[in-house]
Amino acid sequence: MGHPPPEPVGQSHPDHTDVIGSSQHSEHLSTDIPSDSDSDHDDSTATPFLENQNIRRSAPAPIHISHRRFPSIDESDTDHVTLPAPEHDVAEEKPVTWSSLPKKGQLAILTMARLSEPLTQTSLQAYMFYQLKSFDPSLPDSTISAQAGSFTAAQFLTAVWWGRLADAGWMGRKRVLLIGLFGTCISALGFGFSRSFTTAIIFRTLGGMLNSNQGVMRTMISEIVVEKKYQSRAFLLLPMCFNIGVIIGPVLGGTLADPVQSLPWLFGPGSLFGGENGVWWMKHWPYALPNLLSACFIFMSSLAIFFGLDESHEIARHRRDWGRELGKRIVRAFVRRPLHYSPLTRSGQDASMYLDENTEWSAPSSPVRARSQPPQVPRKRAGFRQIFTRNVVLTLLAHFLLAFHTSAFNSMTFVFLPTPRAPEDSRTGFFHFSGGLGLPSARVGLATAIIGFIGLPLQIFLYPRIQGKLGTLTSFRTFLPLSPIAYILMPFLVILPRVPYIVWPSFTFVVSLQVISRTFVLPAAIILVNNCVTDSTILGTVHGIAQSISSAARTLGPLLGGWGLGLGLMHNMVGAIWWALAAEAVIGYMVLWTIYEGKGIERPKPVADEVEEEEER
Repeated sequence: MGHPPPEPVGQSHPDHTDVIGSSQHSEHLSTDIPSDSDSDHDDSTATPFLENQNIRRSAPAPIHISHRRFPSIDESDTDHVTLPAPEHDVAEEKPVTWSSLPKKGQLAILTMARLSEPLTQTSLQAYMFYQLKSFDPSLPDSTISAQAGSFTAAQFLTAVWWGRLADAGWMGRKRVLLIGLFGTCISALGFGFSRSFTTAIIFRTLGGMLNSNQGVMRTMISEIVVEKKYQSRAFLLLPMCFNIGVIIGPVLGGTLADPVQSLPWLFGPGSLFGGENGVWWMKHWPYALPNLLSACFIFMSSLAIFFGLDESHEIARHRRDWGRELGKRIVRAFVRRPLHYSPLTRSGQDASMYLDENTEWSAPSSPVRARSQPPQVPRKRAGFRQIFTRNVVLTLLAHFLLAFHTSAFNSMTFVFLPTPRAPEDSRTGFFHFSGGLGLPSARVGLATAIIGFIGLPLQIFLYPRIQGKLGTLTSFRTFLPLSPIAYILMPFLVILPRVPYIVWPSFTFVVSLQVISRTFVLPAAIILVNNCVTDSTILGTVHGIAQSISSAARTLGPLLGGWGLGLGLMHNMVGAIWWALAAEAVIGYMVLWTIYEGKGIERPKPVADEVEEEEER
């Protein structure tokens, strides 16, 4: 491989004849590289240094050096010629779009699984007030409001440990997801058929204990989408599922709750399915039907995870996956292979030209399997003390404060909307008033669906562009102040004239402020937490801690919000809890100025992933 130092132009050296064959060819090599147009016309010169290679040639041709720098050429040889930079390095990078996201099939499965949970949750919230009221009609509205926020405490206690299990090589991400979906399915069925508050809270607690899917899904997205330029869209998928759930869930819950009364022509006495007295089990368990529908959707999501999702854990991904293998067999049974096959795609090393005489071209029998990384030796995971750096702690604090006021707003809104209006003469002064909007269950579903209809187009079309220009942390700081403004204005809706064309536009405006804020700050919070991590062995643990903190906030937020709303209804000052929520959001805004965005885990994109993406196309 080693060559002597280059000679001046026009001179020859006897050593060159061993490699090239003549001084004339040596002189030809030391001249400038011909352009592409020149190489098309001059094909009269032979290439003797390829005589002993296993490469077929029919006619002498000039030595043509491509624009690609071959990794097998020794660095000393590059003194002879100057190779241009690869074209893909100088070309402008293509803009990131939704269609350019990698591993779209895997992301679609995760999105489907994530959608099943907010769909269940928002469906339940549309009728929760009335279901809790049915357990004990004698309870006052203030007690019902407090009970509505007492269902998520179990996730706070278990999310960290599920995150640690997801980081363990013997467990992995996929198994934790399946356990969480199974727990959510059992919880939905048990809650729907509950006849007392005690039974309802037992099943909700069971679902919370077994479910830590949100943190695990964030971890998997960060491992599936390895390039940071796709983060703004990839991490937006999970909050987008919430808005889709907010659109569909309340409509289904409000329509299917107590179906004998809400859909009498289908399930009532003398109806299509009701017979003479109506469907008996729907009369005995009036809130079971929407939960049955939610459980079916969760079960379908579990099947999609089992058959279609690849494990992303760096150790567990090399373990045999029986469900994935069965899923591929099912796909092959129903999808016919194309009659033609694309040629093998070579990596940078495969495409290089070997100048060694004994080297032959060869292709691996399975390109994807040959290039996949071998299983790595498990590394010792960092302890909790090594995880909690100052920036991580402050980022998690901002995450907690954000989850607190957004969850409290959602829970309080679902209680505030159906709460009966206060008497007209109960208002005294500017701040002393009480009551809610007094909407029936079907209207509650419509009102909450407005939240999703506003947020979804913003997330799909507006958020990626603005976030790409402003950056993650700047967009967080810019749009968070809209939330406290919405919280300040929300209670004043009850003192507006009770005219639909005044109440509904005003409600839409106030909710729009909070939805716009949430659209930008929720994905930003996820990205900031993800980029705090620099060690892949603790990625699932940190996301588990974030979900645990979020679950604590989603427990305290609705609980304290419902308790404060009940006190406000009792003391004719329903706005106090909303204004306290605005103050908490301002504190969270101040915390944002003490944190910075970390670099995260920048992983090189595996060649096997590139080959798989090309095959999918």
